[in-house]
Amino acid sequence: MYPIISNPTDYKTAFYIRLSKEDDHDKESESVTNQRSLLTEFAREQRLDVFGTYIDDGFSGTNFDRPDFQRMIADIEAKKINMVVTKDMSRLGRDYIQTGYYLEKYFPMNGVRYISLLDGVDTGVDSSVNDITPFKAILNDLYAKDISKKITSVKRDKQRRGQFIGGKAAYGYKLSEKHKNTIEIDPPAAEVVRRMFSLALEGKSCHNIAVTLNKEGIPTPSQYANLTAAKKGAYNGKWSSERVTFMLRNEVYIGNMVQGRTRKINYKINGCRRLPPEEWTVVEGTHEPIIGRETFRKVQMMVASRVHTHSCTHDFLLKGLIFCHECGHPLGVLERTLAGNKKVLYFFCRTYQRFTRAGKCTCHCMRVDTVTEAVLNKVREVCTESLDRGKCAEEVKNAKAGAARKRSPGEEIKRTEQQIDKLTARLDQVYDDKLSGALEEADFQRIYEKIRKERLSLKSRLKKLHNPAENVSSPEFDAEPLMKRFIESADANRELLVSLISRIEYSEKKEIIIYFRFKE
Repeated sequence: MYPIISNPTDYKTAFYIRLSKEDDHDKESESVTNQRSLLTEFAREQRLDVFGTYIDDGFSGTNFDRPDFQRMIADIEAKKINMVVTKDMSRLGRDYIQTGYYLEKYFPMNGVRYISLLDGVDTGVDSSVNDITPFKAILNDLYAKDISKKITSVKRDKQRRGQFIGGKAAYGYKLSEKHKNTIEIDPPAAEVVRRMFSLALEGKSCHNIAVTLNKEGIPTPSQYANLTAAKKGAYNGKWSSERVTFMLRNEVYIGNMVQGRTRKINYKINGCRRLPPEEWTVVEGTHEPIIGRETFRKVQMMVASRVHTHSCTHDFLLKGLIFCHECGHPLGVLERTLAGNKKVLYFFCRTYQRFTRAGKCTCHCMRVDTVTEAVLNKVREVCTESLDRGKCAEEVKNAKAGAARKRSPGEEIKRTEQQIDKLTARLDQVYDDKLSGALEEADFQRIYEKIRKERLSLKSRLKKLHNPAENVSSPEFDAEPLMKRFIESADANRELLVSLISRIEYSEKKEIIIYFRFKE
């Protein structure tokens, strides 16, 4: 039995209709058409003047921030409406706190009569049915909570089985057209990802990688996916060091499905909170990797070595690796100008700099190049003592033979040309350092001669690759030159240092303590 309106001409009526995503759209009783038909019939019988119909199709009842609901509230504020009719109370909302607010406070304060047809609720009359309205609101709320739990359970089960449930795959991948809940490599984006990891292996910081990508005009992940930024800003459409860091640390690129980084606060609030990595859902080997696991492992060490660095002003080989032995904090770097306008970098203790008067720690001042040379000498010593030359020669010979079988001459030519270009660029840099006074003549001659010989060797190699008939391998392979270059290349190979060293400490007694990643 529907409520009876004794004075219909006094009211301007609004029909409110809602259908959420969780509701079964196949059921006619819950359809928008059915709700409209029911409300229209009631208005005809009671001779009500209908001002408008407000429909929110596909919106949850736990959230009152719905377009047409807010439009109805605006019309109530404008005194255009003084009666709201719904099919039942759950159509108004399923959050019992908010629903109670509108029924008990908002509607009475604004002179609005609310009617729920199937529940028999009518705030315009004094009825015992209205007394149990709060309990009905709580039951509607519990229904929404139960639905939320079931949906969350299904999603988490899919995550644990390694099925992708997101709306957009990580940059470098795309949703598979053949298999549901799986991702596959997107070749153009995957090439950018491989380049990023390659630059990281070369020792470039995440900031420098972002700068490189921006200079080359490579679209960001959001641009590539044609996504519109929520907020317009100066850095829209630009790669950032934070984005690069996130991608370099993302296990999805080695074939692992990583999901569940965030969790919804509860079924009533749209906001999410970030979860610590140990609570993420990670399933290994769910899709084709873009990056090899060994490459990924090395890059993680390279990125981790820069966690303690705060400035991009100075770049040096031991950046992020060297700490104060006494206070444990990372050593800072400052530039001083010596006689002859020569600029030299010095290490210093940040704790001493901040709390000099308090006597916290000591200066620890020492030239960066002096400490670096001492560390490199120790690395060379350890490598020289640890290498089994006979075994190394055999391993190198096998590796070279395998690589030769896999690599085509065209790929080898391209790789050799790239190495020559890098050496040429390095020669130009060394020459500029000499002209600016940053490099002494003796050091310039030593470095210049070394790079020149290496470039000549590569050019000779390139000539043989262009003339395969002349490229005859000698029956014996001498590992000595390669091992010597491996040991001597530490001064330009940050990847090697990070792979060998986990931490360096410099004491006030000018002692250098090196912590290797292996037992010496």
